Amino acid sequence: MIKYKLVCKKCSNVFDSWFASSLEFEKIKNLKLLNCNSCNSRRIEKSLMTPNLKNTKKNIFNTKEIKVSKIKNKIKEYQNFIKNNFDYVGDNFTYEARSIHYNKKKREKGIYGKANFEDIKELKEEGIETEVIPWLNEKEN
Repeated sequence: MIKYKLVCKKCSNVFDSWFASSLEFEKIKNLKLLNCNSCNSRRIEKSLMTPNLKNTKKNIFNTKEIKVSKIKNKIKEYQNFIKNNFDYVGDNFTYEARSIHYNKKKREKGIYGKANFEDIKELKEEGIETEVIPWLNEKEN
């Protein structure tokens, strides 16, 4: 569908109308089925229109930027929750996770830290529950 701004050449009335295509507009005009809604004249022409630019690159960029910002904020919320409710064990995560699992080492809080993907895979194969979450550095914007 296409919307045209139309002008009556007799009374200068300006009005909008929808057409299936530009070819459909021309067909209806040539068959003299188009008339002014004010004076009933058939002398109707298309006027210049500004294009409807809802999906400009700028709008798409802003939308993506907003989504990324929301995701970053949500990750920061999770990070703050983890920092406040879990003990940081740094690079010793794999060792500490095994100690808790095999030695039934009691801890008041869960742990979080750093581990590579191979270590995480091994822990999961051993039946040790772990999760990988995205982590943003506090210095990142």
